[in-house]
Amino acid sequence: MNLTLHDTMTGEKRRFVPADPKRVTMYVCGPTVYSYAHVGNGRAAVAFDLLFRVLRHIYGAEAVVYSRNITDVDDKINAAAAAQGVPISAITDRFSAVYDADMGALGVLAPTLAPRATAHIDDIQTMIGRLVENGSAYAAEGHVLFSIESFPDYGKLSGRSVEDMIAGARVEVAPYKRHPADFVLWKPSKPGEPVWDSPWGAGRPGWHIECSAMIDSSLGVPIDIHGGGHDLIFPHHENEIAQSRCADGAPVFANYWVHNGFLTMDAEKMSKSTGNGVLVHDLVKQVAPEAIRWALLSAHYRAPLDWSSDLLAQARKSLDRLYGALRRAADLPVRAGDPPAAFAEALGDDLNTPRAMAELFALAKILETSDDPVERTAAKAGLLGAGALLGVLQQDPETWFQGPVDEELKAKVDALLKTRFEARQAKDFATADRIRAELTALNVVVMDSPDGATWRLGEATGTAE
Repeated sequence: MNLTLHDTMTGEKRRFVPADPKRVTMYVCGPTVYSYAHVGNGRAAVAFDLLFRVLRHIYGAEAVVYSRNITDVDDKINAAAAAQGVPISAITDRFSAVYDADMGALGVLAPTLAPRATAHIDDIQTMIGRLVENGSAYAAEGHVLFSIESFPDYGKLSGRSVEDMIAGARVEVAPYKRHPADFVLWKPSKPGEPVWDSPWGAGRPGWHIECSAMIDSSLGVPIDIHGGGHDLIFPHHENEIAQSRCADGAPVFANYWVHNGFLTMDAEKMSKSTGNGVLVHDLVKQVAPEAIRWALLSAHYRAPLDWSSDLLAQARKSLDRLYGALRRAADLPVRAGDPPAAFAEALGDDLNTPRAMAELFALAKILETSDDPVERTAAKAGLLGAGALLGVLQQDPETWFQGPVDEELKAKVDALLKTRFEARQAKDFATADRIRAELTALNVVVMDSPDGATWRLGEATGTAE
């Protein structure tokens, strides 16, 4: 399986060739853990989980080192801790665990490494010291700032001039800055905030330097792939490149830059700060998590995706169709096989999930319409294997359709369906309709087919918090 990725630095799709096929490295900017993650955060986690799965499929699970950091010192974390009168660790430990559980519900594999910023303060200070020593950074009034004029390639990732970037960004104006776009590496802590001693005074690190230091410490430079949301291109990733290359004297920081598109609601970017975020923590209790994952993968990862109840309903319908094909092929005792070539080619083309999903439906059609047992067996094995790579279709079909249901309800529903079937056979449609209404009241969705009726629990598909 070959893989091409759209590289933000060059603006083109490039064949992925790792520096060392026996140690493929990927770093993705992870969560700032002060609150629950919304589905926009979930989109990034799912998109890079898919890339992680594809890399493991190509190079082997042991060969891929995926580092997704945790930002556990930040203004918003400090504010949350102060408001609750607790240390920042009480906030960050809680929401790190919540994040892992919520993303795990979406089928996101645990990364190989999950470095925390507060565990790398020494590495951060060491990197800042190198930058000060070689003239790329300077100390001023308790701060240490990176000098963008020391890095001629500044702006290459975003493709904008420094003047354009300043005009389009919120740049803090401070008298101690040599240039308006110089950014903070170290800063004094405010009263009540976390504080560490340093050669430049007591304080705490800036956001950008944290990722550079964690990459340098956990993976080494250059790395193969650096990923994150499109909104991180500037200033975060632009600043990472500048400080990392200057600190290490490296001509390249990351060989491929991969960015996922925004998830929107009513055409506005979803975010915690605007209050329009749908929380994954709530949504996984209302909707089958696999349907959420499918919805997040239904558009190409670089394209915008508008979140809605219709999107979730379509995701559920798509998975019902595929699981339905697998259920009707229960007579074939087949294990997952290698993903078919057409599916692998689609995912290998810059993770083209819409095209890959179309291949799943093509396999399901063969499974249901072919009279050739060999062809049907190959189709089922391919469908299961392709689903595993995509992170879906791993449940027993009956479990998928019925969902979490206790035995008492299951027995009641089965008895009602039996009575309804007998009523329909006797053309007693009034009784059949009455039973269907009773099932609906139990939140049971009945699906009639020529082979009989099946059922599943209904679910909420709202988009509000």
